[in-house]
Amino acid sequence: MQKIDLLIHNIGTLLTMAGKNGPRTGADMSQVSPVEQAAIAIADGRIYACGPEEEVWSRISDLVIMEQLDAKGRLVTPGLIEPHTHLVHAGSRENELSMKLKGVSYLQILEQGGGILSTVRATRLATEDELYEKAKTSLDRLLLCGATTVEAKSGYGLTLEDELKQLRVTKRLHDTHPVDLVSTFMGAHAVPLEYKGRADEFTELIINEMLPEVKRLALAEYCDVFCEHGVFSVEQTRRILQAAKDLGFGLKVHADEIEPLGGAELAAEMGCISAEHLLAATDAGLEAMAKAGVIGVCLPATSFNLRLTKHARARSMIEKGVPVALSTDYNPGSSPTESLPLVMTLGCLHLGLTPEEVLTAMTVNAAWAIGKGEEVGTLEVGKRADLVMYQKEAKTLAYLPYHFGINHVDTVIKNGQIVVKHGSLLYG
Repeated sequence: MQKIDLLIHNIGTLLTMAGKNGPRTGADMSQVSPVEQAAIAIADGRIYACGPEEEVWSRISDLVIMEQLDAKGRLVTPGLIEPHTHLVHAGSRENELSMKLKGVSYLQILEQGGGILSTVRATRLATEDELYEKAKTSLDRLLLCGATTVEAKSGYGLTLEDELKQLRVTKRLHDTHPVDLVSTFMGAHAVPLEYKGRADEFTELIINEMLPEVKRLALAEYCDVFCEHGVFSVEQTRRILQAAKDLGFGLKVHADEIEPLGGAELAAEMGCISAEHLLAATDAGLEAMAKAGVIGVCLPATSFNLRLTKHARARSMIEKGVPVALSTDYNPGSSPTESLPLVMTLGCLHLGLTPEEVLTAMTVNAAWAIGKGEEVGTLEVGKRADLVMYQKEAKTLAYLPYHFGINHVDTVIKNGQIVVKHGSLLYG
């Protein structure tokens, strides 16, 4: 006889996000599919039934219920999806804060051997165990903020062995931590000092040595490239992405973050699943992305931390038909934060999104941006039982970005298991 492992009942408002099967665009981004006085029944880590409480009770009336959780009228959403992080790295760069306050730009810091290259030096010196412990701390913070699936990029090694070291740590975290990790190889994150002035040679190294070995060891699902002035040109990016595509990697690209190089257009041309940043993307680039179905991953905490007056044009993306996702861009330089609640607020205040659009961008669209939309991102029968229950005062969706600077998460359930309760980690 089938049993229900966990029944969550007395849910005040359940935002299922159910609807169109695929990334949401336009007006569909405002559809959160609320259910009042709801319940969710979980069996074998997946949703067995969800919806109005009476209907759920009726469906499971003949089944044994192993555990019940009274939501006490709380708000419940799908587990949040984090589609863009640089999770595994060593060191920190608080010394760059004063430089930024004096007006030194991101690219100027990079040219002086700081920025990414500073983290590269620290990451190369770190052991796998040291990288694991640091990344685990950040992954715990993301989980406490409601993240149940997280993408993690390499890109702070810039040699074959150091890139593999980062990717092995990502795999180890995926195998040992409650949060599911999606691994992205980003050896093309910067041109290392030993290849300064020889970006073409480093591009060849990535294509001929790094990508094949990462694929052979099955350490990444995606390949990402930082397409930007002073980093990788459009043509270098195209060559790397084509080589990755030929090997069977999914494609992503850091596109048009600082200058409008044509990264958005390239993402459409290459069939990338997502283009990230996009602060300087042109109308033509956004229109090409919309036509190709490329998801735009916006990173408002990055532009906030860099003190930029211009942010990604998320409103224009939605109007043009681009599916929009949101992320922290957690990294040690331009966005040293794991705060998903902060991103919710910035998504409203700096990008002009409604709370409903923000939640869509951090659940459904974020899930599709890392190829996991069939499994997570909505609360529907058959999907993984990943969900977040919020504190009593956060009774409405709008309250989450409205009361900013606060983590409103009370309980997180991952694969049907309670891993955060009353704001504290339970796993392990």
